[in-house]
Amino acid sequence: MNYIQLEKLGEGTYATVHKGRSRITNELVALKEIHLDAEEGTPSTAIREISLMKELKHPNIVRLYDVIHTESKLMLVFEFMDLDLKKYMDMHGDRGALEPAVVRSFMWQLLKGTAFCHDNRVLHRDLKPQNLLINKKGELKLADFGLARAFGIPVNTFSNEVVTLWYRAPDVLLGSRTYSTSIDVWSAGCIMAEMISGVPLFRGRDNNDQLNQIIRILGTPDEATLRRIASESPEVQLRPFPRMNRIPWQSLYAKAHPLAHDLLDKLLQFDPSRRLDCTSALHHPYFGSSSSSSSSSQQQQQQQLQQQQQQQQQQQQQQQQQQQGAQPQGGHMRAPAY
Repeated sequence: MNYIQLEKLGEGTYATVHKGRSRITNELVALKEIHLDAEEGTPSTAIREISLMKELKHPNIVRLYDVIHTESKLMLVFEFMDLDLKKYMDMHGDRGALEPAVVRSFMWQLLKGTAFCHDNRVLHRDLKPQNLLINKKGELKLADFGLARAFGIPVNTFSNEVVTLWYRAPDVLLGSRTYSTSIDVWSAGCIMAEMISGVPLFRGRDNNDQLNQIIRILGTPDEATLRRIASESPEVQLRPFPRMNRIPWQSLYAKAHPLAHDLLDKLLQFDPSRRLDCTSALHHPYFGSSSSSSSSSQQQQQQQLQQQQQQQQQQQQQQQQQQQGAQPQGGHMRAPAY
């Protein structure tokens, strides 16, 4: 193998991720080894991910360098990224809230990567902070395409068991199986709100509670909106909703710029047909000085990440000293979202 396997970064349901190094170029990589079942063979999620990642080459999508497939294992070789957006938020700012210039830069990059997916007929379907990777240059890249699906015309019927609950669009929560790019747009809006405040916007316990959390902020949708969603997908199950008034974004995020409030409002529309598409969102006035602001904020992020890496190394050294001789504990590390 042309790669040296280094320390384990994490383990998930169907894959283990190690840090690695190329024997040829000497650059760091992420080695994602898929757990193969002797009877079932290669998981469909892995096959889906490989086929999509080979097609999607964009600065804001994590790069798949190589695929190593033998009888006993399947390994995907990705470019190495330093951390995910969730960890970045945990380590920076005021209790997770990021600086406005950083939010703008990350949203610009998130929308650029997602727009490229949509232009190439791919829905990500699982956008969340844990699936957005960041390197020390301040570059944000979409990762973990295990749930992604290519979509065609007419729109296919997909499973509604997609997107981690807190980032799931209301039409999907209602049971819609006829959805399109608008579900990724909703997730992007949720991520933007979380970067502004440091905490997830809608934190439901289950599907019904998640819908109630959304209505508590957006207000109760009118009958016409609900009928339109139901007419587009026969699986939708409508139910009576509590009568709630909308809470203005400026009341929730008083320190955010009015243009940030306006973009949030256009991304987080209950009615999927009224949500901005990613390309239109990139032309929103919020990004009026995106090129200059992105450059300056990426420099800030690069400095912050270098400081954070030094802190991490110190913490790891301390932990290693504390754990010498200790027995391993149960549970798994969360696998990085490659």
